[in-house]
Amino acid sequence: MQSFRTHIPSQFSLPQRISRLGELAYNLWWTWHPEAQRLFSRIDSQLWEETSHNPVLFLRRVDRSRLNSVTNNRYYLEFYDRTLRSYDQYMTTDETWFTQTYPDLRNRPIAYLSMEFGLHETLPIYAGGLGILSGDHTKEASDLGLPFVGIGFFYTEGYFTQYITEDGWQEARYTTHQLDTLPVLPVLDEDGQPVTISVELPDRDVFAGMWEVHVGRVPLYLLDTNIEQNSPADRALSSRLYGSNQDLRICQEILLGIGGVRALRVLGYNPNIWHMNEGHAAFMVLERIRELLEADHSFEEAAEIVRETNVFTTHTPVPAGNDEFPLWLIDKYLARVWQQLHLTRDQFIDLARNTVSWGDTFSMPVLALRYSRGRNGVSQLHGQVARRMWHYLWPEKKEEDVPITSVTNGIHTGTWIGRRLMNLYDRYLGPDWMEHVDDPQLWELVQTIPDDEIWAVRRHLKRKLSAYMRERARQMWVKGGRHPIQVVAGGVLLDPYALTIGFARRFAPYKRANLILSDIDRLLKLVNNQEKPVQIIFAGKSHPDHEGGKILIQEVYRIVKRSESGGRLVFLEDYDMNLARYLIQGVDVWLNTPRRPNEASGTSGEKAALNGVLNFSVLDGWWREGYNGKNGWAIGKDMDYTDPVLQDQEDSESLYNILEEEIIPLYYQTRSSDGLPGEWLVRVKESIRTLSPQFSMRRMVKEYTNRLYLPALQKRNVYELPEARQAE
Repeated sequence: MQSFRTHIPSQFSLPQRISRLGELAYNLWWTWHPEAQRLFSRIDSQLWEETSHNPVLFLRRVDRSRLNSVTNNRYYLEFYDRTLRSYDQYMTTDETWFTQTYPDLRNRPIAYLSMEFGLHETLPIYAGGLGILSGDHTKEASDLGLPFVGIGFFYTEGYFTQYITEDGWQEARYTTHQLDTLPVLPVLDEDGQPVTISVELPDRDVFAGMWEVHVGRVPLYLLDTNIEQNSPADRALSSRLYGSNQDLRICQEILLGIGGVRALRVLGYNPNIWHMNEGHAAFMVLERIRELLEADHSFEEAAEIVRETNVFTTHTPVPAGNDEFPLWLIDKYLARVWQQLHLTRDQFIDLARNTVSWGDTFSMPVLALRYSRGRNGVSQLHGQVARRMWHYLWPEKKEEDVPITSVTNGIHTGTWIGRRLMNLYDRYLGPDWMEHVDDPQLWELVQTIPDDEIWAVRRHLKRKLSAYMRERARQMWVKGGRHPIQVVAGGVLLDPYALTIGFARRFAPYKRANLILSDIDRLLKLVNNQEKPVQIIFAGKSHPDHEGGKILIQEVYRIVKRSESGGRLVFLEDYDMNLARYLIQGVDVWLNTPRRPNEASGTSGEKAALNGVLNFSVLDGWWREGYNGKNGWAIGKDMDYTDPVLQDQEDSESLYNILEEEIIPLYYQTRSSDGLPGEWLVRVKESIRTLSPQFSMRRMVKEYTNRLYLPALQKRNVYELPEARQAE
C-alpha cells in the first residue's frame, strides 16, 4: 500500500519551549476549546483580533519578542503545559463513546461527503446552515470517537464577502485566499509529490489535488482543481462555492461525488458507510456501482450493495435547494458513465428521472433517495414534508409509510457557547458536563444557578456584542467610502442593556425577514418607547445571483436607515461564524419567521438557547419540537396554510401582539430590590434546561449512529479493497 503524509510546515520560528503552538494551529481542536485560543491571544491580544482569530496567520506575523516574553512567564508556561496535556489526552484516548459502545466497529470507516464545511471563519469554505451543520457534525464525530472521514472542496475564493451600498444593495466581493495562512496541509506521496485524482469531463480529464484539515481526531480532505495539470478554466472549477452556472455546478458535483470516491480510494479508505449530506454528492452512487461492476458484480447486485451502505440527508423542502439537471446537460457530461455502467441512455436517466417538475430532469435527490437505505429529513415536521414531497417514488405505499425518517438537527456545544457561560456551567453542572450534554438529567442542575450569576453573564455577553458592533462601525468609518448613516446602521447607537432582538440568517423570501417590518408605525412605536425600548439587529446574505433575496435585504436596510428608528434598528453586513457567535450569545431574543413548512430545521435558535437567549419563532423546523409554552414564544398557529397571504397576515399580527403584550412587559417588569428580572430568568433557565440536551449535536450524532449507521457498520463490506486502510 502506498503511504501518504501531511506535515506541519516549518514556517514558524518558535522558541523550543512553546514550539507545539504550530501543531495546535493546524488542528481545529482549538476552535472549540477556549483555553487553546487564549494560548495565542495571551501572546498578543491585539494581533489575535487583527488576524481574525487565525492562529496560522497569527504565528506568521507575531513579533519574536512577544514569543520570547511568554517563555519567561511561568504562569503562561503552566497554562501552555496544561492545555497541551488536554490536547494530547483528547487525541490519544481510547475511552470515547463510540469505542466503548461499539468496540468491534472502531475500524469500519464512515465517509461523509458535503459541498461545504463550516468549521471556523478562518477557513471560508461554507455559505450557511448546511455547511455549519457539516462542520458541527464533523467536530462531534471527533468528540465521540467515530471512525469518521470527510470529503469536501477547498474553495480558493470561498463564499463571497458581503458589501452593502448606501442604497442597501448587496454587492459580492471575492478574495483569493493565501494557502500558507490557512490551517490546511497538502496531501503528499512518499516522495513528497502532491497526491491527485482525476474525473472524466467532456473531451478531457480534470485533476484535483487534496488538502487535509485536522478536525480533532477526524481527517477532512478537500479537493482542489487549482493545479498545474488543468487548463485555466478547469483550475477555476473549485474556486467558488455555489455558482449559478449549471455547467459549473454539474462539474463540481461530479468532482464531489465521483472524485470524492476516488480520493478516498487513493487514500486507502474502504468505508462501511457513505453519508451524503444533501444531494450534491449523489454522483457518488454511480462511481461506487462502477467499481462493483469491475469486480464482476451484476448491476442489480452492485446497486443493492451501494444502497445498503448509503445514508442520505435531505435538508430542504424548497425546490431551489434540490439540484436537478436538464437531460441535455446529462448527455453532455455523463455519456461515458452510462456506458461504463452498461446501461442505455434511458436506463441511466431512469436512475434519477424526475417527471414532477416541468419536463424530465435528472434529480440528485431522487438518485440519492433511490440508492440509500438510510434516508432522513432534519426535523420531525420536515420528515413529514419529505415523505409527502417524495411519495411518488413509492406509489405503492401510504404517505406515512414512505421510508424517509427524521433526525432533528443539533449544534456542537463547544463551538457555540460563550466562554463565561461555559465557566458558569463548569461550576454548577460539574467539570465534565460537556461529556454529557445530551443527558436531560444533567440540565436539571441549571435550576441551581443563582439568578444574579446567570444575569451577570447575560449582561456581559450583551456588552460584548455592543463593543464588537462599535468596533466594526469604527473600522467601517476609518476605511472610508461609507456614508455616516451606514455607520449608524452598524449599531453604534445601541444600548447594551435595552431589550435586543436578533434576526440573522440567509435572506431568502420564504424566511420573511420583513415580517416584523409589516407595520412600520407600530414597530417604530415599540423601538422608540423611552421607558421600554426595543432594538432589532438584522444580518444575513442573499445568494449573489438571487435578485429576490437582494431586494429583501435592500427593503430591510432602507428601513434600518430611517432616522425615525433612532439607531435602534441595525443591519450588520457580511454575516459569518464570528458575527454569529456574538449575536447568538449577545441578544435577548432570537427571532425566526419562516413561512411554514419551508424551514426544514434551522439551528441558529438552538445556539441562542444554549446561551440563555429566548426563542421567538414560527412553529416550524426544530422549534415545533422544542417549544413547550414556557421556554420561549411561538408565532402563529401550529398548522399549515394554503393561502400565503393569510398566513403572513396572521403571523404578523401574532408577532406584534406577543411582543407588545408578553415579551416587552416581561423583560421590563418591575424588578425586585436586587434589580433582577425574575420571571424573565425563569424562562431563560427553562429554555436552557429543556433545549440544550435535546438539540445538542452529541444527541444528533448518536442518533445517526444508532439508527442509520449501525445497520451497515455491523455488516462486513461485500466488496473489500485489497489495499484499504482503516480510519484511525
